[in-house]
Formats: sequence, structure tokens, C-alpha cells
Amino acid sequence: MSTISEILTQERTVCCVPSVSKKRLFENIAKIVCNDQRSMSYDDVLDRLIAREKLGSTAVGGGIAIPHSRVSRCTTPVGVLISLEEPIPFDAPDDMPVDLLFTLLVPEEAHQQHLDILAAIAQLFSVPSFCEKLRSAGSSRALYELICHQAKTA
Repeated sequence: MSTISEILTQERTVCCVPSVSKKRLFENIAKIVCNDQRSMSYDDVLDRLIAREKLGSTAVGGGIAIPHSRVSRCTTPVGVLISLEEPIPFDAPDDMPVDLLFTLLVPEEAHQQHLDILAAIAQLFSVPSFCEKLRSAGSSRALYELICHQAKTA
């Protein structure tokens, strides 16, 4: 199974993103991914994230969302970690707006790997004290270092 440090990079970790709509946020995520993963199509990433969200909210509660999808031309799992300046509505099961997102994109054929990584991410974000540390991170670098450290000790 891939570890957080294998699927996430500092370039795909962004702290204090200005709050926008869910669609605009997905556009930002697609741009972040495609700037780093040139083989992937912006339109495909965006369309897949939106299509997955239409199936049901990827918010898990507690201000956390884990948007995820299988994407063509994705050769290895790719993660994006974002903290928002202000929480946005995300149709969460607890009705809390979201301010922390970990997006996971995997190759189309990676069915079990997709589920295994999602489970690991969900477990990581199920620790309230860890989520508070992420929320208080003052920079993208600090955000990245916090999640990599937590993933190693989890």
C-alpha cells in the first residue's frame, strides 16, 4: 500500500486556500494536480471529481472531506492536501462545513488500492487533535510536515 509520503508532495499541499464554492475548489484541485502530473488531463480530473461528488458527498464529518476518484492517465496514486481559510458547505453527514480536504486520485484499475488508501486517510483524519494541528498550520510546508509525521507514527 502507498504511504502518505509516497502519494503527497509539498507542491500538492496548500495551506489557507481562500474559501470558494465546492466547484471552484475542485477546479483548484484539478489545476494543482495537473501542474504537477502533466500526463493527467485537467478536464478529466475535474469531471471525475465532480461526478464522484454527485454520487454523494465525500465529506466525512468534523470539517473533513476526502474527495476521491479513479482517473485515466493516472499511473500512481496522487494526493492533494488543502486547508481552507474559512469552512465551506459540503453536504457533510454532520452538516458541518469543510475546511480540510485530502483528495485522492488513483489509476482506473486500482480498485483495492483505492479502498486501502482511503481507509488509511480516513483513519488519519479521525484523530481530532491531529486535525486541529493541521488547522493551525501557518504554511503549506508546515501542513505537509505535520501530515507526513502523523502518517509515519500512525
